[in-house]
Amino acid sequence: MKGLIERSIPFGLKPDLQQSPFEALIRAVASQQLHGAASEAILGRFIKLVPGKAFPGPDDVEHLTDDQIRSAGFSRGKILTLRDLTDKVRLGVVPSPDEIKLLDDDAIVARITQVRGIGRWTVEMLLIFSLGRMDVLPADDFGVRKGFMRAYGLPEMPKPKEILAHGERWRPYRTMASWYLWRAAYE
Repeated sequence: MKGLIERSIPFGLKPDLQQSPFEALIRAVASQQLHGAASEAILGRFIKLVPGKAFPGPDDVEHLTDDQIRSAGFSRGKILTLRDLTDKVRLGVVPSPDEIKLLDDDAIVARITQVRGIGRWTVEMLLIFSLGRMDVLPADDFGVRKGFMRAYGLPEMPKPKEILAHGERWRPYRTMASWYLWRAAYE
């Protein structure tokens, strides 16, 4: 890891602390399995469905029809996720912006993965890029696995269990390690 850090640019995570968990999760869902430009186009059309707002809230999404959301570019599966996300926000399963700050990472993962179509990886991205949590190691992430393989000169991609075991030595800064592993994957 030391060599990786020395040959890389300085750590520069800039989390978007202004996003609500609801907004961050909708953005993550829009980005799942898509190129950045495609997801940005979908999000742009989605935001335009609710004129006068910077980003639609749960009430807005509840009042949109499936056809309207589909016209923005969301697939049927992602629409089901948005509907369940909206319901889980209303029920308090997905924490509010104030509440999420008080929860530990595992509690956030446990609660938000109850939303249909949102798994651990998506919540880990929320923890890193929206909440700025410093001890997250998304061991299932392709870039982290590829970066680990390259940084440690492995002949094949490591299993997530191997990364998690090795990553214990990086606590409480596993997010920094992840950031450098992502850089190694694409250098």
